[in-house]
Amino acid sequence: MSRLTRSSRGRALALCLALTAAVLPVLAAEAHAYEIPNAPGHRLVDQYTGQPATARPVPGDPPPQHPHLAANGRSGMHADAAGSGTYPWNGPLGHQPRVTSEKMAALGGECATVTFDKDGRIVTVCGTFSGFLVKLLDPGTLRTLAEYKLPQRPSTIEAITRLDFSKIFKDTSGGAYSYLDDEDRLVLADSRQHIVRLAHEQAPDGSRRFVVEDDWDLTAHVPHDCVSWTNLYPSGTCDPVTSVMPDWDGRIWWVTRQGRVGTVDPDSGAIRSVRLGGEEIQNSFSVAEDGVSIVSDHALYSFEAAADGTPKVLWRQTYDRGTGTKPGSVNQGSGTTPDLFGTDEDYVAITDNADDRMHVLVYRRDPDVPEDRRLVCEVPVFGSGASTTDNSLISHGDSLVVENNYGYENITSLTFGRSVVGGVSRIDVRADGSGCDTVWESPVRSPSTVPKLSTTNGLLYFYTKEPHRLGIDAWYLTAVDFRTGEPRWKRLTGTGVAYDNNWAPVTLGPDGTAYVGVFNGLVAVRDASP
Repeated sequence: MSRLTRSSRGRALALCLALTAAVLPVLAAEAHAYEIPNAPGHRLVDQYTGQPATARPVPGDPPPQHPHLAANGRSGMHADAAGSGTYPWNGPLGHQPRVTSEKMAALGGECATVTFDKDGRIVTVCGTFSGFLVKLLDPGTLRTLAEYKLPQRPSTIEAITRLDFSKIFKDTSGGAYSYLDDEDRLVLADSRQHIVRLAHEQAPDGSRRFVVEDDWDLTAHVPHDCVSWTNLYPSGTCDPVTSVMPDWDGRIWWVTRQGRVGTVDPDSGAIRSVRLGGEEIQNSFSVAEDGVSIVSDHALYSFEAAADGTPKVLWRQTYDRGTGTKPGSVNQGSGTTPDLFGTDEDYVAITDNADDRMHVLVYRRDPDVPEDRRLVCEVPVFGSGASTTDNSLISHGDSLVVENNYGYENITSLTFGRSVVGGVSRIDVRADGSGCDTVWESPVRSPSTVPKLSTTNGLLYFYTKEPHRLGIDAWYLTAVDFRTGEPRWKRLTGTGVAYDNNWAPVTLGPDGTAYVGVFNGLVAVRDASP
């Protein structure tokens, strides 16, 4: 058993103190038992700045609707199968926006992937220290209507037993990347290396409940000697499943941290897989009718399924993975889920991990394109020595938006009034496909969120934090003009580590509400009623 070094003990102690600071106000504030508590100083910072925006729709076609996913905007963390991060409805315009929140656990409770069923109810997965919870929420009140407990992740047990909480914050497995299908069922891979399909229904007493409709066991294909309370020091290999998505034919694709790529035939239950030797997959992936796009820490891939369902590589493109993991990245490689986009030609975009400055990379997707013509452009972004992202790009038409996460690692990174260097850029592919150009650059500081775009009102939504000389940690929902990069308004959501989003996205609901998963639960920001 390894011993803790002085520095690791210090980091663990600092994190425990931060968590305690977040929890004690919760226990003391019994009158507001279901609100996420604010840390001291929330009355000393601006509650709202800027002016309400006028909706200016952004022209362009939405991504194709996936036949096996919920409607675009309702199905998953990246809004649709293409990973566009765009919504075909309004987010808040900034008219006296009001903030509500729901605390999901005494410790933790972050609700990352937020999806919406056909009746507008929220189906989400919230991470607590006792295990992930699948929740059905009322979109207005955030009240829990039904709940289903998933197995505890090995990383959580390791964090508790070995005082290494960094394992939690860099673990993308256990259900965080889930999706809602076309029948309002949530599909995810749990920490047992099982893919489960959960429906929700009304019980005889009128309440609602989750029901397991399908359970596919991947353990014959994935090493599963994982840490558990009865197996604290396993001698074998544990390879967590990080993400699942269906292809256009309805097969469920899955990927693991150690580079396994597989499929499940939901009708027969047949499972097929291959392994990308020596490569790691920490991100989700995207799907179009022409194939499945997956990025590892070494290369970008396009896959299709062979007749028996075995994943087959259509093409592979390496990129500059740099010489190490940057602060603001989960591993040494691209931090982006691939974006499938393009007005006149089919493109796929990721970022690399080049040492000095990260690049936005755009490739042609057609498998018949000669390899020397596959790369459309590589555009350096952000400052020298301070440039990385671990969040998906936004894509619409021939445009991409990328944010800088350099300096953010976990919920202790920005305490005591600190922030990241920040930066957001918009990059457009030229109409003739000859390259790409930077349209604008913005100093907005969005430490770790998956940003989103409303194509109906033309606003980008970020979750931001500015440095504060008094040490106040104030978090804001910030709206930015897609056309110009100019901030339009920002609204305080809360103060303190409980309001740190810790890699969770902004999600726009069909009713115009913006939701943000934060460390202690879920926040909603909506315009005041006229």
